[in-house]
Amino acid sequence: MAKIQFVVKRNGAIVKFNPDRISNAIYRAAVAVGGRDKETAERLRDKVVEEIERKFNKNDKPHIEEIQDIVEKVLIENGHAKVAKEYILYRDEQKKRRAQNATQGTRPSENIPWPKIWQILDWSVSNNLHTIDLLNERIRNNGFSEVVNISEKLYEHDVDQAAKLIAEKASSLKMVMITGPSSSGKTTTTFKMEEKLKSKGMSFKPLVVDNYFFDLEIHPKDEFGDYDFETPQALDLDLINKHLHLLSQGEEVKIPYYDFKAGKRYLDRTPLQLKEGEVLLIDSLHALFPRFSEGIDSSMTFKVYLEPLVQLKGPDNKYVQWTDLRLIRRMLRDSVHRAYNPQQTLEHWHYVRSSELRHIIPYGNNADYIISSGMPYEIALYKPLMYEKFKEWEALYRDNPLREDAYKRAARVAKILEAVDGIVDNSPVPKSSVLREFIGGSIYEH
Repeated sequence: MAKIQFVVKRNGAIVKFNPDRISNAIYRAAVAVGGRDKETAERLRDKVVEEIERKFNKNDKPHIEEIQDIVEKVLIENGHAKVAKEYILYRDEQKKRRAQNATQGTRPSENIPWPKIWQILDWSVSNNLHTIDLLNERIRNNGFSEVVNISEKLYEHDVDQAAKLIAEKASSLKMVMITGPSSSGKTTTTFKMEEKLKSKGMSFKPLVVDNYFFDLEIHPKDEFGDYDFETPQALDLDLINKHLHLLSQGEEVKIPYYDFKAGKRYLDRTPLQLKEGEVLLIDSLHALFPRFSEGIDSSMTFKVYLEPLVQLKGPDNKYVQWTDLRLIRRMLRDSVHRAYNPQQTLEHWHYVRSSELRHIIPYGNNADYIISSGMPYEIALYKPLMYEKFKEWEALYRDNPLREDAYKRAARVAKILEAVDGIVDNSPVPKSSVLREFIGGSIYEH
């Protein structure tokens, strides 16, 4: 048992010292540079603990920054320079992100697709749907069906435009990639895109990227036993890239098979080859991550990026955050299709958000086309389904320093849902809507 019992977090909260958090952080940094040796991570953790206990007295409460300084020192002194560099880089990125959050609104972010945002905002203002109060007014005047109709048309227009651009590139195209952060609507959009492009004479073969996951036992996890599937390093990126190169050259590859129940991957299972005129269709979180398609000529690819870019002001004159929409979507989808408790989704979301801010969102502007999958009416559907739960979670996590992230999200979403008029009857929502991927009743198989 470690001599040090408590540590001080950045917000001043005092929490129990958990050495496993050190080995997890070291292992995650190692995974990012290609290492997957948990035993080495645990040995290095023990050295870090030894150094902490040498430096501090029993009743001391080290600050988290002091512990991280020691982790860096131990990694470098024990010959793990690459892991140390990744650890330092991640630490620096987190520091910059905290600084940006503290000065939010003072300067524009390079990661936000501003031209698309202005387009959505202009549409929202033109249709009197840029605030929750205006949405409530439409609902109270029996205008919900009309709001659904015009919102769906905007999304369909985006899909049509992307399909048109893809078709224009058909002669050189080898792969279409549908990408975006969690619960942005990739699956439904992929189905729709395939339908529209088939009508234009194009032929597709799907590549299921989930089959490239590494075995569960070598995934990083936290002190709560929560595995991190959100990082691109959870996938065998080298094998994906190799297969994409071979497929683009007309070669046959054998796709692995991933057994999610057993958490194991089996190599060389399913043969795949592109015939003349066929195009690979890929739905993946990390299709824009550089190593995914590194070295493949851009003339062979078309990349579509999704995000629910709703421009809707709520309480305190603040815009509804896209990540909150996606959080609710994922809760609904996971509870129905994956037997995953919504509370677990909330507790896991810090992994989702951390990974997408580092590995997905920074590359969004590199896409060939951006689609907004957001519907200004969707929060009205979520109120009767989720409002009471978010209020419960807000109370549950209020005084828990280890669940600070979950508390902040629960409180913010509860405030948004409280402000909107709820809709119980979702029948006006088309069966082909991207929202059906999350609320159920879709014509597509998810």
